[in-house]
Amino acid sequence: MTVVAEGRPGGATVAEGDLLLQLRGISKNFGAVEALRHVDLDIPAGKVTALVGDNGAGKSTLIKTVAGIWAPTSGEIRWKGTPVTIRTPREADALGIATVYQDLALCDNLDIVQNMYLGHELLSHRLLDETQMELSAKQTLADLSVTTVQSVRQPVGSLSGGQRQSVAVARAVMRDAQLVIMDEPTAALGVSQTAQVLDLIKRLAERGIAVIVISHNLSDVFAVADRLAVLYLGRLVEAGPIDAYDTQRAVELITTGSKNGGVSPNGGDAVSGAGA
Repeated sequence: MTVVAEGRPGGATVAEGDLLLQLRGISKNFGAVEALRHVDLDIPAGKVTALVGDNGAGKSTLIKTVAGIWAPTSGEIRWKGTPVTIRTPREADALGIATVYQDLALCDNLDIVQNMYLGHELLSHRLLDETQMELSAKQTLADLSVTTVQSVRQPVGSLSGGQRQSVAVARAVMRDAQLVIMDEPTAALGVSQTAQVLDLIKRLAERGIAVIVISHNLSDVFAVADRLAVLYLGRLVEAGPIDAYDTQRAVELITTGSKNGGVSPNGGDAVSGAGA
């Protein structure tokens, strides 16, 4: 069975069996404010989906809904075709959903191994199995072609921005994540560090891991994404293969919600959203 790409009638189709995550009619209200409004989005396995939109478009609200931070007000989340309820980050983690937030949630005073196993430490005879954790951390970084780290016993506080991103992503991979959500992964990074993170994202997709990337940098988006999804004031206005878009079209959708202005393609004025 196939389904038509969201928001692009007649667009490229995605095989139903290839869909890892499906959002159907997701809405989220904060009092009288509708942060998300009837969002339908498909996330295929092994593909990079870029989620873009202006400030207040609802990007952060959407990923926090998937990550178990906030429950949707209405709508359905399907994981591998099965409806699921994600009430906590632990439940998202158990499914195989890992979120790398912009602050990375790393402990600067701990080394790489300790950060990668924080809360999931390996034990041997009721003691920490430091040897196995170190070997596994090294192997995971090597599998992701992370070669700039001198030692897995370096304090994370001594690492560059790109290296810190690599550690956060490696931690997700080590926990058998099937979907990695990355919030502004190249923000405040230099050119070489940005290239390092973009290469890392591509390697995740090559391993069959689905990636959702939230970014304001369209150059990065077009360099790494397989699919593009655009939110505008809480609505998903379009989604489809990245080669169906160019920068100008993406900017039009981000800033106006449609090619002809700030009117939703489903009819009616766009509503105010909350959150990024």
